[in-house]
Amino acid sequence: MSAASWESLRNAAGPVSRETFDRLVAFEEMFQKWNRSINLVAQSTAGDVWERHILDSAQLWRIEDKARRWVDIGSGGGFPGLVLAFLLAGRDGASIDLVESNRKKAGFLQAVVGQFGLPARVVARRIDESQALVVASEIVTARALAPLSTLLELAGPWLTSGARGLFHKGRDYRAEVQESVNRWSFDLVEHPSMTDPGGVILELSNVRPV
Repeated sequence: MSAASWESLRNAAGPVSRETFDRLVAFEEMFQKWNRSINLVAQSTAGDVWERHILDSAQLWRIEDKARRWVDIGSGGGFPGLVLAFLLAGRDGASIDLVESNRKKAGFLQAVVGQFGLPARVVARRIDESQALVVASEIVTARALAPLSTLLELAGPWLTSGARGLFHKGRDYRAEVQESVNRWSFDLVEHPSMTDPGGVILELSNVRPV
């Protein structure tokens, strides 16, 4: 990978060491090998994993780089959860739980965690079965998982206990927000996506059922 790729990572995430960049490059190579056999992401985006998935995930670090306890629900191929685990590495006491019920995808997540010694734990359970196993989270993340109203249901036990949500959303996010306010109250900050001109990162806090 070129110096331009390192610069693109720093533009998305903020200051990132060369070591972290090199580890993410190695992760991308590992990802591509696994993706050929178990379809971790749609084939239409597999040719641009760096921009479409790694940088898109890394931009959460620019929004929140202080929290130490994270949970990523529906982790799938590891976006954003594994990318955040690479960024969390080296920070004392920091970790992320990766919740993924698909056995093959959970196996991939565990393989990456083991290969790189990441500060992450794979919880191979359904999201609604994992809530008692993942406690005291400060940030909940999800990407390409479900409409916002469903995300609030799934992440509700963490969000209503004080965690904030950072959720990737596409250009139709306003309709999802409008649908959600009928059942939930929350404070909302919209962060324009650095990788998708029509997308946003929705930051939700003080979440409560109506």
